[in-house]
Amino acid sequence: MADPGWRKSSYSGGTENACLEVRDGVPGVVPVRDSKAPAGPALTVPETAWAAFVRHLGRTG
Repeated sequence: MADPGWRKSSYSGGTENACLEVRDGVPGVVPVRDSKAPAGPALTVPETAWAAFVRHLGRTG
């Protein structure tokens, strides 16, 4: 069963082999993991850095 706290990022491109998952509701950070390895490590990114990253994707995507 999938962990309900994680969701696939809309920036993953919709392919089966290139998917990021993010977790909402963690104060101050955005946890990010590889959906192909859900038991593996997660990277935690400060909210402000994640917001800047997403803004940059919007300009280049």
